[in-house]
Amino acid sequence: MSDGNSRSITTNQVGVHDKLDELVLKYQSSVNKRPVGEHTQAAFDEVSLWLGGFTGPVILDSCCGVGESTATIAKAHPEARVIGVDKSAQRVEKHSHYQIEQDNYCVIRADVNDFWRLVRQSNWQVVKHYLLYPNPYPKKTQVQKRWHGSAAMVDLMAITTNIEVRSNWLIYLMEFAQAAKHYGTISDLSEVKGANAMTPFERKYSGSGQTCWKLNCRSEES
Repeated sequence: MSDGNSRSITTNQVGVHDKLDELVLKYQSSVNKRPVGEHTQAAFDEVSLWLGGFTGPVILDSCCGVGESTATIAKAHPEARVIGVDKSAQRVEKHSHYQIEQDNYCVIRADVNDFWRLVRQSNWQVVKHYLLYPNPYPKKTQVQKRWHGSAAMVDLMAITTNIEVRSNWLIYLMEFAQAAKHYGTISDLSEVKGANAMTPFERKYSGSGQTCWKLNCRSEES
């Protein structure tokens, strides 16, 4: 029996956006001159202090919401430092309900567009990046609001090509895979199975009878 009430995504787009490749190439050849927001710079500085002189593996959990996934990832990777980032102060403040007794992770409020640029400039050894159920912006006219159709994709791919993206909208992942290919990556797409949901959204979508998908990207050279 279904135990969720999440509506399926409604879209006027029937496949990969016909302007996607054009957008990816455009941003690859341009320079992002947008100033970094003060609150994100402050959050980045705080996390840098938290990392201290750590030179081991770092895992990012972007758009982490309440940080349930961040805690789960940290528990599975005690050798790493795991950083969850979300732009919503309200969601980040709710992390106390999901917090675990583990000292290898933190959840912060920041704009990932700026945060990714700062991480790119850092010496962090990011070994994996999670993007779990990002806002799909499903209208065809909203393609440039999706990470893979925006200027942020350049910084995102520069951090690490070892990326896991999950969504309940298959087209989003098909587009991400196509965009990531321009950065020398290959991708594997599969259905999310099992009862252990990584995020509240995944639990809600699955409970509503929707199929959740995951895309794993990696460098062609790996």
